[in-house]
Amino acid sequence: MRSLSHTLLLCVFALSGISCTSCSGEKHPSPPHYEPERPDPLTAEPYAWEASRQEVPAVTDLVLLYGGGHHRSPYAWDAERLSDYVTYTDTDGKTHWLFDGFLLLEIMDPAVGEGAGVKFANGYTYNNQPLRSATREDWQRLIDYCFAEDTGIGALEQVVAAAAATLGEPAVKRRVVISIPEPIRYRDVDSKVTEYWGSVDGRSLDFADANDRVRACQWFIDTVRAEFDRRNYAYVELGGFYWLAEKDSDTSNIIGTIAAYLDDLNESFNWIPYFNAAGARQWKSYGFHYAYLQPNYFFSESVPESRLDEACELAAAAGMQLELEFDDNALNSRGMAYRLRNYMSAFRRHGVWSDKRLAYYQGSQSLRMLKNSADPADRELYHEFCRFVVTRPIRTAP
Repeated sequence: MRSLSHTLLLCVFALSGISCTSCSGEKHPSPPHYEPERPDPLTAEPYAWEASRQEVPAVTDLVLLYGGGHHRSPYAWDAERLSDYVTYTDTDGKTHWLFDGFLLLEIMDPAVGEGAGVKFANGYTYNNQPLRSATREDWQRLIDYCFAEDTGIGALEQVVAAAAATLGEPAVKRRVVISIPEPIRYRDVDSKVTEYWGSVDGRSLDFADANDRVRACQWFIDTVRAEFDRRNYAYVELGGFYWLAEKDSDTSNIIGTIAAYLDDLNESFNWIPYFNAAGARQWKSYGFHYAYLQPNYFFSESVPESRLDEACELAAAAGMQLELEFDDNALNSRGMAYRLRNYMSAFRRHGVWSDKRLAYYQGSQSLRMLKNSADPADRELYHEFCRFVVTRPIRTAP
């Protein structure tokens, strides 16, 4: 469910105890406003494999895979789970490559040792309890999670290698996009503590300074890039980074510097703002390479189908891509399968299916739930959705 991810819909979050103030309209106690100066430019040093790229990497079908928080069950993405996202076998027994991009992201870890858990983006709570802002140690734990040998990227490498042995190698490597945690200015929602994150090169960072917030993100980016360089995967590659904050309100003064840094490295910078999020229509001015708009239609039956038309039209006007969204409520027993079908219908009607890059929010593992369901209606929807993905004209375009 997007309640365990980055959907910004309070009605869904309530099912799991997770809430986010940006969707509910409620606000945490606001610390005193502080607007630091714009950060200084960063100097980029690309690896050879980055320097050799003619352009930043792109994907046509980017699936969101949440993990790294200990509230997830199952906790890790092993080869068995990932296999259902790498390939699809149709009703005639023919196997196809499915998603070509894999976004690894996490919004919180509410069960970190003793005391309160941590959030990786501003505005989230768990069971109505506040979460602390994540530190460098927490950010490193996410990196370690992504690069585990038998789960995460290591498992993805294994699955793609096995599939390539029978299908032949895909035209391009499967691309992994890594989420950058938000450098949240304050340690706690009701405190003025800004020097809490940790140090880089022996100097403690103070998030009251925009340069230090950017420096933390640069450290994260460079640590991830170094891991990819060291491991030299044969079947997957780093496709870029994702900005976890779904609105620009708290980070507008630092996004541009981070975008320029990634651009110099030939790494893509991706964003998925929620519907009518602050700054969404100005995504190009921040330097993002790709921005996908969330229609936020699936999760509440009070949202009319016309939202999909509105989202498609807004995205077209702003030059944005789109996100397709569903969760376990798409199961026939839950009664909301029609809303997933409405996405597919609207996206075809507006030319999104044929021409746009798509991101796919599918709950924790709702695509697998449909595939493995005992209900024939669920399996029918599974095949309908996968056909929607693998037959998109944009996948075969030059």
